[in-house]
Amino acid sequence: MDRKPPTITQAMINAYDDYTHLHLDRRRFMERLTALAGSGAAAAAIAPLLAADGARAEMVPETDDRLATSDVTFAGTKGATMKAYLVRPRLATGPLGSVIVIHENRGLNGHIRDVARRMALEGFNALAVDFLSPLGGTPADEDKARDMFSTLDPVETAANGEAARAWLAKHEGANGKVGAVGFCWGGGLVNRMAVNSPELNAGVAYYGQQPPATDVPKIKAPLMLHYGGLDERINAGIPAFRQALENNGKTFDIFVYEGANHAFNNDNSAARYDKAAADLAWGRTVGFFRKYLL
Repeated sequence: MDRKPPTITQAMINAYDDYTHLHLDRRRFMERLTALAGSGAAAAAIAPLLAADGARAEMVPETDDRLATSDVTFAGTKGATMKAYLVRPRLATGPLGSVIVIHENRGLNGHIRDVARRMALEGFNALAVDFLSPLGGTPADEDKARDMFSTLDPVETAANGEAARAWLAKHEGANGKVGAVGFCWGGGLVNRMAVNSPELNAGVAYYGQQPPATDVPKIKAPLMLHYGGLDERINAGIPAFRQALENNGKTFDIFVYEGANHAFNNDNSAARYDKAAADLAWGRTVGFFRKYLL
């Protein structure tokens, strides 16, 4: 007889969000999950479904012959050598707009490389930057990567984002216009780049932490902001951010996807991925970049 898949509740998803973003350690996360699931065995079965599974199939294979891919480096702030994954349409005619793709708080992994390939297939140069480069780069152990993020200097990280923008704007085959799209931690960095990079041409933040309202007057780039309706932790910052953007006459769109969780775009996370929300947000993102980068 086939076994029924384990039931995943919103409380379990919220516990995982606390674990990945609020420094709840794995032991306490598993204790909370065990209490919610009813047994250690059930918790052990559910935990992998909450996490992102790097072994899940890519949407765009790395060997797709429509794309030219390469691992590159560029100079960051304070002498750092920044590592990145560059993807371009192989048969591009004429200069293209460019997009920096910014990872979650797990670093530059296979999923984000896949997102960069998807963006390149939409007709852009895509640069997925490893923002853990100053610390040696993204490790294989995702928990170790999460811990490394807490040691990054926010000011230096934003400066490395600006270095990526400047490098990409001048790259061969680029038209000089550069946008940024980021997810979770990366969404927060897109918002900080909008504050600190006046030459950024467009920013799209998926469920990213909002900047202080006092920094909003510095924003020049038009913004598109995507949020999951169930993401109470991040969504608490929407009203103040919206008000500050309106008060300062900024160009922006805010979309809240009802019933969707934090990380709804990550197709590697079986429990949190919401295909309908992800597809709609992606279509809006691509249209936004075509408007401002081409």
